Amino acid sequence: MDKKLLVLGIETSCDETAVAVVRDGRHICSNVISSQVKIHAQYGGIVPEIASRKHIEVINQVVESAINDAKITLNDIEAIAVTYGPGLVGALLIGISFAKALAYGRELPLIPINHLEAHIYAVYLEHPQINLPAIALLVSGGHTEMVLVKALGVYEPLGRTKDDAVGEAYDKVAKWLGLGYPGGPIIDQLAKSGNKEAIRFPRAVMKRGKYDFSYSGLKTAVINYTRNAEHRLSSTDGLSLAGGLPLTEVPPLNDIVASFQEAAIDALTNKVMNAVKDTSAVSIIIGGGVAANSRLRDQLNEKTAGKGISLYIPSPVLCTDNAAMVAGLGFHKYNTGKMADLSLSVKPNLKWDE
Repeated sequence: MDKKLLVLGIETSCDETAVAVVRDGRHICSNVISSQVKIHAQYGGIVPEIASRKHIEVINQVVESAINDAKITLNDIEAIAVTYGPGLVGALLIGISFAKALAYGRELPLIPINHLEAHIYAVYLEHPQINLPAIALLVSGGHTEMVLVKALGVYEPLGRTKDDAVGEAYDKVAKWLGLGYPGGPIIDQLAKSGNKEAIRFPRAVMKRGKYDFSYSGLKTAVINYTRNAEHRLSSTDGLSLAGGLPLTEVPPLNDIVASFQEAAIDALTNKVMNAVKDTSAVSIIIGGGVAANSRLRDQLNEKTAGKGISLYIPSPVLCTDNAAMVAGLGFHKYNTGKMADLSLSVKPNLKWDE
């Protein structure tokens, strides 16, 4: 292998233990992800204490796998990049503690990474030249934010959710309907066979914050719709939803979730397109786990078609939490001298200007 700058990235902000090796900020040598989905599925959501303990159990093995997959040794690593926020405090602590120990023991530079900025950088791994300025929409189970990307590392926050994140709303609706966890991919798949216009669920209109989002009302609307339908009906035949609603007497379940998904995605894409118009942005960047949603991708492709707007969405493996985006961004932070010492601490509520 040619002598290039190799950065080891570590990501433990939530329930994925991820480690990657990236060369020169773009070339992914390895990208290992240890998922906890099956563990948390039995609880219907992420349990922070369990997530932290699982990170402790597997991080050594994940680092070893990433090194082996890259066909290198630790001696070849020239810098360590690690997510230090935002995220779950206990989960972040595992990754940052490991990274600090590794950096200290091998006398390597330590590079602090903002998890949300890393999601923006994920598109650079596949599209090194991004037309700027761009509107970046970051959507996951923990985040729903929109920022104006003026340059790599230069951001202007535009809006964020005031309550539930969009991915969180998917999980809660799926749990109410008895569909399982995680709700996002389950609802997305089921919605493909449903009528998205069967039920007109609300799209939140914010009195303040033109680009802010709210999903608590949409989640409640789905719950109330199924509850009210149950009260109107006397039949108890057939299968039931988690709330007791007989499925044979209401719109098919796939219609309910398709209608929910349409409302959830409309709220995202409408505000993104408004932001593009207001800021004269020439591109749209989508990041985070919900970026893998097929309806989100379809809507944005439809709304940008023929308008001269570039749309950048990472491959599914780079949408969810991963360390390739952390290591890749770490390369650029390294080149600009943005490194940390061993006093680096986690910031679970990290802001864009920190």
